[in-house]
Amino acid sequence: MKRLLLILNLLGVIAFGHSLLAGNHFQYVDPFIGTGKGKGGLGNVTIGPSCPFGMIKPGPDNNKGSNSGYLADTLQPIYGFSQTHVSGTGGGPKYGNITVMPFSGDLESILQTSLRTNEVAKAGYYSVFLKKWNIRTEITVSPKVAFYRFVYGNKTKCLEIDAGDFLGEKPIPDSREAQQFVGSEVRVESDCAVSGYSRIRGGWNNGDAYTVYFYAVADRPFVRFSTWKGTKLSNGTKVQVDTGEKTGALLYFDDTFGDTVRLKIAISFISTQKAKQNLEQEVPHWNFEQLRAETENRWENLLKRIEISDDATADQKKMFYTALYHTLLMPVDRTGENPKWTSDQPYYDDFYAIWDTYRSSHPLITLIAESRQVDIVKALLDIYKRDGYLPDARSGNCNGRTQGGSNAEVLIADAYVKGLKGIDYGLGLQAMLKDATVPPGGNEEKEGRGGLTDYNTLGYVSDRFVRAGNRTLEYAYDDYCIARVAKGLNRMSEYRRFLKQSNNWENLWRDIEDHGARGFIMPKDASGRWIDSIPCDIVNGQREFLLYTPTAQDWPNCLCWWCGFFYEAGSWEYSLSVPHNVPGLIEKSGGKELFSKRLDTLFDNGFYNVGNEPSFLTSCLYHWIGRPDLSSERTRKIITDNYDATSCGIPGNDDSGAMSSWLDFHMMGLYPNAGQSYYLITSPFFRQTKMHMENGKTFVITAKNLSGKNRFVKSATLNGVKYDKSWIEHADVAAGGELLLEMGDKPAQWGATQLPPSGEF
Repeated sequence: MKRLLLILNLLGVIAFGHSLLAGNHFQYVDPFIGTGKGKGGLGNVTIGPSCPFGMIKPGPDNNKGSNSGYLADTLQPIYGFSQTHVSGTGGGPKYGNITVMPFSGDLESILQTSLRTNEVAKAGYYSVFLKKWNIRTEITVSPKVAFYRFVYGNKTKCLEIDAGDFLGEKPIPDSREAQQFVGSEVRVESDCAVSGYSRIRGGWNNGDAYTVYFYAVADRPFVRFSTWKGTKLSNGTKVQVDTGEKTGALLYFDDTFGDTVRLKIAISFISTQKAKQNLEQEVPHWNFEQLRAETENRWENLLKRIEISDDATADQKKMFYTALYHTLLMPVDRTGENPKWTSDQPYYDDFYAIWDTYRSSHPLITLIAESRQVDIVKALLDIYKRDGYLPDARSGNCNGRTQGGSNAEVLIADAYVKGLKGIDYGLGLQAMLKDATVPPGGNEEKEGRGGLTDYNTLGYVSDRFVRAGNRTLEYAYDDYCIARVAKGLNRMSEYRRFLKQSNNWENLWRDIEDHGARGFIMPKDASGRWIDSIPCDIVNGQREFLLYTPTAQDWPNCLCWWCGFFYEAGSWEYSLSVPHNVPGLIEKSGGKELFSKRLDTLFDNGFYNVGNEPSFLTSCLYHWIGRPDLSSERTRKIITDNYDATSCGIPGNDDSGAMSSWLDFHMMGLYPNAGQSYYLITSPFFRQTKMHMENGKTFVITAKNLSGKNRFVKSATLNGVKYDKSWIEHADVAAGGELLLEMGDKPAQWGATQLPPSGEF
């Protein structure tokens, strides 16, 4: 009977006339979205082409201080196209290695720059016109190879390959978060090939030295060449060995073969020979358009797994598919490219950072590319086996930058509760317990849990440690995730211990009032005394103090960005960050009515910031007081006020797709509580969304009668059966079927009585 109802229901969907987007979904990707400065700052997304999770990410560089290497300002000249970038990140830059730059004049100059015009950016393709020498540059990619096509407007055709250039260089040695030069080498292999490497250390994660090897080949011979070391240019010298100075090569072509020079450049983290192998295996031909089509197809195969109704606006299509594209850029698949150990397990790098991406990015990957998320978790466990700890962030083959919790634990729990197969959850629990029981020692920024000695003895992190507030909150949730896996593996003593510890957030809950709300996460010293103020500055010989109130901000005026009680948010935001026990949070806040007022105050007074991840779940907290309509209204306003289809359309750093995945979930009408097995249901932006999963099942969300006015869920059915819950289990989504939402013009009682799960399990 249920099957018959499902069939009839799906036939009804067809009768509604909601045609879905068909064909080339990749055409809606606009990589310019997020390249400008949104309301929360620069989006810092990479504009150049990439494959999904691709290792090589070439693109234009016009600012060495930019995380992406790129500023939208057309008055900033391009100085080259480097092969490695991260996307959407903050902090100190990383990568920007192996720069190529075409030119037609100043033939003996190492520094070549040009203003630009006619930029085009699409999924898998980038082109720009360099005005100084009238050169059109086009780029497409395979996972490890960049393919350039340079069309020269002058007879003189030259190309620079710079092995010593990179982003984030500062004049002060060992500057925090600066990249530092270690060495480079360049070799002219033949009259059409050049190889070498760039070795750099530091950057955002203050990591060990990493080496990017390259092998580049042109489709025509160069008639002469020069190489350089430091500032000395040497005509005809084939090899510039590594002596700790920057190296590169200038290549000169004649006009024999026409105006176009093609260049393929492959990278490797193993050796130049491995780079050459990557080039030969991935792009054995010289057909630029063929490779571009192959890369577009790679994107299409992923993007088409979510189909939205064709009556979505042009801007909505661009926003949705560009956000999905941004989510699938990182982390980076470097399987077979790990220089530190040999393993039969997948290897992923550039978790930049899990603190940002665990909330929505990885759950979105799980929905549409489950096998990819399985590989990512397996890679994290392999890193644990070799390096001793799970990373909370990792870049350049090195752990570093734990911003708060040990959040790889959330990814393991999320995979476990959603039934992902092929993961050694026993090893996963072992890795989680290592985080929770063994202090990381001298460098608590690298991995593990900083302040663990306090946390495991006092039940909170005291002011002896920086970021004590968010560490306490995040460790409490990480402990909840440990308890979930421990119970599933019948490890009951660990289950009971860590379920109890998941209540540690209460130990920093202070019964004080601010703006009509009562109870906030506030700082404590190691003796259990609340801290009311801290010294801040000395003005005119008098010491000024910062009073610790729920609206106080101790950074950057009193403490460094990294040194405050909270990281990237304040007490008003963090005091609502208890994703595993929202009912307990509501009780602490004085009950449902006062909690509703508290949420209203947060949003109406501007205490909420969508540009920082700690508040990602907050707009949906109304679900736990039986008002999913208010969650939807708040979320819709946040999106309307902060997202759009322009270059400024992301509210601050995209954080490796975090901001983008948050948007996509809400546009579909779902939002995950990562580490738990369900999605909250909100009012969708589309009349219909289809999710095609790897298991062959399709899950459909239909919003019947949806319009600007009819944006409230009146009632719902799941596979034809009445559905009163305002959330849905992952297992129900993975099984396929249809969630039909009947929309109306005013709030209804749907979702008012059956509240989302929380707390004990």
